[in-house]
Amino acid sequence: MTKNNIIDTLGLIPHPNEGGYFRRTFESKHVTKMAGSHRKLASSIYYLLTDDNRYSYLHRNKSDIVHCYHCGSPIRYTIIVASGHIEQHVLGTNLSQGEIPQLIVAGGDWKASELVSGEYGLISEVVIPEFDYEDNEIATARQISTLFPELANNILRYIKPENIATTDH
Repeated sequence: MTKNNIIDTLGLIPHPNEGGYFRRTFESKHVTKMAGSHRKLASSIYYLLTDDNRYSYLHRNKSDIVHCYHCGSPIRYTIIVASGHIEQHVLGTNLSQGEIPQLIVAGGDWKASELVSGEYGLISEVVIPEFDYEDNEIATARQISTLFPELANNILRYIKPENIATTDH
């Protein structure tokens, strides 16, 4: 399969905020309450990074997210937890090289991902409670420099290009 075969076969579209390609595949029939509003208990998507769309830009969600690797090349995740500690994990199938097939990112942690090599990497994400754009925040360079001044230079490549010089509001 090629990246274009996967995009066409799975009906993926460009992600409007984070980079990569996606398609929502599931929404729970069950509902929960989150921050004063009702949300479906969970949702899931296919998510694809490609050699011409390598990054999921640094962002955070209020919900917990389970990332499950499917196929293609490994995907490296950079996570900044609330304390400012950086963690890196690689989703893939080469367990002897430290790759993992599943990664959980807690709600509120910043995350970015990058296709390590190759033409594509395909994963699924399960978001609990469901994903909502209101719960999704794309980082700006100024924001990360303020929150984590000692890390800012190391993660600049994960900032969405139009957010490098953005003034926060």
